Amino acid sequence: MRVAIIASPYPLEEAPAPPLGITYVAAAFEAAGCEVKILDYIVSRYTPEKLAAELEAFKPDFVGAGSVTLNFPRAASIVEDAKKCWPSAVTAMGGPHVSFDVEDTLRKYPGIDVIFVGESEATIPEFVSVLRDRSAWHHVRGLAFRENGRIVRTGPREHIQDLDSLPLPARHLLPVSRYLALGFPVSIITSRGCPYPCIFCQGRRMVGSKPRYRSPVKVVDEIEEILSYGFPRINFADDLFLSNQEHARSVCREILRRKLQFGWSAFSRVNTVDRETFRLMREAGCDAVSFGMESGNQEMLKRLRKGITLEQGRRAVAICKEVGILPHASFMAGLPGETLETLQDSQRFAESLDIIYGYHILAPFPGTTIREEVDKYDLEILTSDWSLYDANRSVVRTSHLSAQDIERFVYDFEKTWMDAWKEMVDRYHKGTSSPEEYLRVYGHYRMEFTHKLLAQDLLEEHGRFPLNGIPGGAAADEKALAERMAELTGSEPKLVSETLREYIEKGFIKARTEGRHIRWFWTHNLKQDFGPFSPAAV
Repeated sequence: MRVAIIASPYPLEEAPAPPLGITYVAAAFEAAGCEVKILDYIVSRYTPEKLAAELEAFKPDFVGAGSVTLNFPRAASIVEDAKKCWPSAVTAMGGPHVSFDVEDTLRKYPGIDVIFVGESEATIPEFVSVLRDRSAWHHVRGLAFRENGRIVRTGPREHIQDLDSLPLPARHLLPVSRYLALGFPVSIITSRGCPYPCIFCQGRRMVGSKPRYRSPVKVVDEIEEILSYGFPRINFADDLFLSNQEHARSVCREILRRKLQFGWSAFSRVNTVDRETFRLMREAGCDAVSFGMESGNQEMLKRLRKGITLEQGRRAVAICKEVGILPHASFMAGLPGETLETLQDSQRFAESLDIIYGYHILAPFPGTTIREEVDKYDLEILTSDWSLYDANRSVVRTSHLSAQDIERFVYDFEKTWMDAWKEMVDRYHKGTSSPEEYLRVYGHYRMEFTHKLLAQDLLEEHGRFPLNGIPGGAAADEKALAERMAELTGSEPKLVSETLREYIEKGFIKARTEGRHIRWFWTHNLKQDFGPFSPAAV
């Protein structure tokens, strides 16, 4: 059986890292005996014509996609496109959004045949065995689908208790070289589940309130595999990495035992911090921790059922600074009952911490307490246009604040940062920036250029050149490539040249001859593809 899994487009500002959930799903299909292909439109351009060509070449029996609320509309429309151009395939979606928005999804998107509700890895092998027998879908728990004009739910599936039984995520199916070029950290989990009942959180409903843990040995086995692909940095993406401090310490000790050296970050809560664990984390390579502080008003934290205090926030930040870990705090605007005064409390508290911090605007996702019980709160949800649920625009208001008031507060905060950034960029262009400022601005422009190169398929569409009449061999071919890419992206020629040279040296980009032409292309995976580029390749 052939299975195509779609990695749906994700905006650059949301740091599109190699998708973790999709690679877990892909691994489950592989373990069930399927031939699996990931159609990755995170780091390449999506068009219906491109999708049709890829499906025609692969001829899948099943096409699936995952999404979060932010990119759900785009993901759903791509699945609909897949159904139109390859109607013989069973089409599906999974992930947190559709798990809690089953009815609307199936009613609005007739091209989606079935939804995988909740954790899907245990559902997959059962579903594969009955893929073409729709009458048997009733007996597979964790599904939802249409039948005779009604929506059928087969009942919830229990959470997977033995996480070590899951195969490692199938990252070998990703276009790894593209992700290496883009440069975001790779996510990994050491556990699933969170015991805290925060009313704005979707994750607890998705993965359960009782944490389940992976063996530290298995976790570090996966870390070694990630490092073998060439990724230099990892993010521990557990809902709560420190839900069990001894387990976290065991992971750190295993990293140290194997003498692995890499940078990593984690999410934590301010009430789970202790010096011993954080010192060990720092020794094992952790250099940054992000805390979901949410508000600087204690009554607001109680209303959110956050279960933390402002004093715990101060203590957690102090411990990070003491052991050499960079702390980051995330705050939210537009919370239930929010007023200008509670927002000002958050701002004063954040400033008092003297750390990097930022704001998200509340987005009441499907499956959250705050959405399902909104009548209990001083909050009005203004729209269910999921494309607006990016936490950068307000989709709510309170009795004291309009959506515009909430956005204005966040804008005023960000304007100070943006003004400083514009001054830094100006110094960069004038040649008066400090070395640190230069690297920051240069890195930003380099990332923008790389994203254009990937998201617009520029190598695929404009990376072919005549071999004749170009003196200088491979160096001249590289120069011609850099000149064309600089023109197409509007990026600084020197930056483009230096970036492409590095990608070629590292083997992310290679060239082959096609008759009397040279064709530049992205390699797939340095573990599987050729070695580093050499002039002999052309």
